[in-house]
Amino acid sequence: MTPEALRAACLDFNGAAEENPFSRHPEVTTFKVGGKIFALTTLDDKPLTVSLKCDPELALRLRAAHPDAIVGGYHLNKRHWNTVTLDGSVPDRLVREMIEDSYDLIVAKLPRADRVKLDWPGERERERERESDA
Repeated sequence: MTPEALRAACLDFNGAAEENPFSRHPEVTTFKVGGKIFALTTLDDKPLTVSLKCDPELALRLRAAHPDAIVGGYHLNKRHWNTVTLDGSVPDRLVREMIEDSYDLIVAKLPRADRVKLDWPGERERERERESDA
């Protein structure tokens, strides 16, 4: 995956924004939703890597399946974050799924009003569940 493809994949979600928030490390790019980071990268690095939030159990399975390319999050809580090397060893489709999962984990924790504004599919599912429980 190229830096341009990574950027496009991260910005493909409602409300996603790109920022370089660290004045001491201006090369670090974050992708946020609702002010919360869901992807962290340095787009000029070789090899290109991206850190993504992940369900802890899934994080372990992904690391086991791709031990040379997916490791615990660099400088992050390794229980909840993976760092993925984008050298082609992890299929782009899987990387995109991981980006979506990371985005979803962040959006799920936002206030309901923010989730509704984002037209997040997970909020529509929650509304259907509430209606069926009523």
